[in-house]
Amino acid sequence: MSETPDSAVHAVRTYIEQHRETFLGDLAEWLRIPSVSAQPERAGDVRRSAEWLAAHLAKTGFPTVEIWETPGAPAVFAEWPSEDPDAPTVLVYGHHDVQPAAREDGWRTEPFEPTVIDGRMYARGAADDKGQVFFHTLGVRAHLAATGRTAPAVRLKLLIEGEEESGSPHFRALVEDHAGRLAADAVIVSDTGMWSETTPTVCTGMRGVADCEIALYGPDQDIHSGSFGGAVPNPATVAGRIVAALHDADERVAIPGFYDGVTELTEAERALVAELPFDEAAWLRTAKSHGTLGEAGFSTLERVWARPTAEVNGIGGGYQGPGGKTIVPASAQLKLSFRLVAGQDPDAIERAVRDWLAGLVPAGIRYEIVFGAPTRPCLTPLGHPALTALAGAMSRAFDGATVRYTREGGSGPAADLQDVLGAPVLFLGISVPSDGWHAPDEKIELDLLMKGVETTAYLWGDLPAALHDAQR
Repeated sequence: MSETPDSAVHAVRTYIEQHRETFLGDLAEWLRIPSVSAQPERAGDVRRSAEWLAAHLAKTGFPTVEIWETPGAPAVFAEWPSEDPDAPTVLVYGHHDVQPAAREDGWRTEPFEPTVIDGRMYARGAADDKGQVFFHTLGVRAHLAATGRTAPAVRLKLLIEGEEESGSPHFRALVEDHAGRLAADAVIVSDTGMWSETTPTVCTGMRGVADCEIALYGPDQDIHSGSFGGAVPNPATVAGRIVAALHDADERVAIPGFYDGVTELTEAERALVAELPFDEAAWLRTAKSHGTLGEAGFSTLERVWARPTAEVNGIGGGYQGPGGKTIVPASAQLKLSFRLVAGQDPDAIERAVRDWLAGLVPAGIRYEIVFGAPTRPCLTPLGHPALTALAGAMSRAFDGATVRYTREGGSGPAADLQDVLGAPVLFLGISVPSDGWHAPDEKIELDLLMKGVETTAYLWGDLPAALHDAQR
């Protein structure tokens, strides 16, 4: 490109401003489709959302656009080859399904009638995730307009699934079935956010998760605690002992082998986390909690972003009604979940939990343990050239601001893409905490949405050199 960096920025911003109103009008049209994957009666709307997106991507210029069927909701695949035969391939991931929403949930406006108030667009899916998928459509056009290209500088692919808000039950199989078509040198996930409106950030990783249900069986029926208590094992007592054995006095998970392979934070990474303007009191208010507690030796952000955890999600057993009922209950139940970080293998965690449990359950108690499908953790090293390129593109969009790095404490299907495709995963999101994902009055900040458009316009030109560097 013959333009100077300043003229390139001017060209990108001019194009975006010229097409802003049309872009927002199209986004509003898509947001009016109530594509709630969790509600069976909305299955037709989820399909209509996929069809709408497919038509819009074709209109944007993608020469290949397909709707991929799953046993559940459809996904959308699109591909735009580069003019350069040696160009790297980049796959963008997002989702077009949304959470349930109704006016009576506490919305000030109709959730599926987008409303712009004070520079914010309110609608279900505005931030999670239709708005953040949609900024790629204008971003690639701005990239072409500013560079004079007729095709992107990278081979650009999109995979936009329709079941993320329902746990992505068919996503890994979809990726495995189409691994050849989805092959990429890097994956961009646009289903995340930034620290705040004034602190642009790039997420570098997400935790994985494994969960299980444990059923404990003692007597064949509830029995009298006076006649039999203290002489036979009580499954509710055993459940309590299992919970008590989960952590040691330093709040470390006490399951043998649990920390095997954990990728530890470097001192440089800990310093970057410490630089963030974290207000613990405000965070506690958001958490609806009254104090912090966790693994000794780590800050709150380090605990939720970069350390593995074990949580009791549910515990039950015995009599729960009013008054007393002096029994030894016949059964008890536990639900446990484990957040995993880079270096941990969900299969190894399952084996460790099973072995640990077997050593805790006494004779006379029968038990069953069932694990759900795990999600693997993913992490992109701070020094990866593609991550540097992404931060650089975002910095240009934010007028040279320093872009900092975060992680996500939650889990998502990004790890399946990394695992199956063997490509680094980068996170590009511009949503902020006040956007209210899954809550009433979900919104997107329109100026930040345009920053997402602008970031992608620069990114497609910057990534080829970065990915070639990564392959050397």
